[in-house]
Amino acid sequence: MQRLPFFLVLVFAVFGLAGATLFTVDQRQYAIVFQLGEIKEVIREPGLSFKLPMIQNVRFFDRRILTLDSAEPERFLTAEKKPVLVDSFVKWRIADVKQYYISVGGDEMLARTRLSQTVNSGLREEFGKRTVHDVVSGRRDKIMEDVQKKADLDARQIGVEIVDVRLKRVDLPPEVSESVYRRMETERKRVANELRSEGAAEAEKIRADADKQREVIVAEAYRDAQKIKGEGDAKAASIYGKAFGESPEFYAFYRSLEAYRQSFSHKSDLLVIDPSADFFKYLRSGSKGGGK
Repeated sequence: MQRLPFFLVLVFAVFGLAGATLFTVDQRQYAIVFQLGEIKEVIREPGLSFKLPMIQNVRFFDRRILTLDSAEPERFLTAEKKPVLVDSFVKWRIADVKQYYISVGGDEMLARTRLSQTVNSGLREEFGKRTVHDVVSGRRDKIMEDVQKKADLDARQIGVEIVDVRLKRVDLPPEVSESVYRRMETERKRVANELRSEGAAEAEKIRADADKQREVIVAEAYRDAQKIKGEGDAKAASIYGKAFGESPEFYAFYRSLEAYRQSFSHKSDLLVIDPSADFFKYLRSGSKGGGK
């Protein structure tokens, strides 16, 4: 029983020594072992590790992909000296933890400041090369790719890798938006007027062509009608002539009947003529025939 306190003290001492000697590196972390303020070892793999108590200490660093998101949109100038508001974010992670510690002292806020300055400088340069149309509705992918590559080269100097740069929004300031909208409206009106003018000219052209075709068709129809009429009249005259040649008396009789029909077509018609005139020749002969 007298040895029990000593045993407990020994157990606590062992556990205390183990706690001061052993440490665990999580799979989401890097670890740097310092000895008297100097880097002794960099641990990149997860697991259980050892350090010398009282002499060595350990600092842990996040190895996950982190996000640098600007609180407010940044204002950049395009090649036309037009301002645009850019809302972006950056995905980054520690690639070389030793260089990261040497460069920024392992201070994440200091690293964020450095990255923010680098990315903003790259965006300012890229936007300065392009027009408003390119940055608002055109080549965003190219801008993000170029900025990511340039920012990554600079970030490697502090042991950081730029995984991605993304543009969430690219907007025009209100004063520029109104100017652009007015210009777009004017341009649309100009195009609309041009289309209306072209449509009116085309309509007049079609109308004139239709009128021309109508005149041609009417003239050709009249020509054909006159030709047919002439042919009919010639044929009728030929028939009349032939009939007259074969039977002059019948032809004269037929002509007299036609004259009677034309003269007495209405009840109100009045004809004043000598009864002995040749006009009544066949009427008189018919009357005589009737008397016989």
